[in-house]
Amino acid sequence: MDIIVCIKQVPGTNKAEVDPVTGVIKRDSADSKMNPYDLFALETALKLREQKGGTVTVLSMGPPQAQDIIREAYSMGADKGVLLTDRRVAGSDVLATSLAISESIKAIGHFDLILCGKQTTDGDTAQVGPEVAEMLGIPSAAGILEILEAGESITARMDMPTTIEMIKVELPCLLSVEKDIHVPRLPSYLKKKASANREIKMLSLDDLSDRDESKYGLNGSPTQVKRIFPPPVNDSREMWTGSGEELADKIYNELSELKFVGGGL
Repeated sequence: MDIIVCIKQVPGTNKAEVDPVTGVIKRDSADSKMNPYDLFALETALKLREQKGGTVTVLSMGPPQAQDIIREAYSMGADKGVLLTDRRVAGSDVLATSLAISESIKAIGHFDLILCGKQTTDGDTAQVGPEVAEMLGIPSAAGILEILEAGESITARMDMPTTIEMIKVELPCLLSVEKDIHVPRLPSYLKKKASANREIKMLSLDDLSDRDESKYGLNGSPTQVKRIFPPPVNDSREMWTGSGEELADKIYNELSELKFVGGGL
């Protein structure tokens, strides 16, 4: 079974810089990590390969530094890695991103199954996976809790808002998995050393079948971010000294002033 896992590099801190003009995160300057939800998709792919054989290819889209998460995937056991990196696709919304990812999958070639995490921590739309499947013309399902059987089709348990449903999806297909499906394995130092010189295939817009620049990046995004900003950080503090009785009175009075408790001493 040949599996493609879509992974993304996301900010590893809530202090990422934001371009004041475009409203897009400056990913070149941000501390980054693999999107946590994608780790569950990768672990699912690795377990399926252990059961059925085949290959696991990770696919990402981002700046050149996104090679770091592909190297991380190698150290967990992924066989191949592909990175679409081109400034002409920078700033893509979910629609333009889905087109870029689906075109990259076409460039990779044969696959039986595509796995995605449920969403990303920087966008939280949970739309890219289903949109990629739509553009590829294959069936998809989201909220996958468990894969029960995998052969010419996938039988799985799917989390719905009020029920758990059993589904059967013919291959090739795309599944977006929940974080409860598997516990991701830790990267292996031995695999990291063994894959240190393994190739990462680099793609640009020129390698895709649809090279119309108006469909990608900010130009190809029908939705625009009006404003984006990191959450406020409240790390102010003060030190109090005194006897236990004095500190107790001070804490009580402070809580009373903040309306957490009523009355005063």
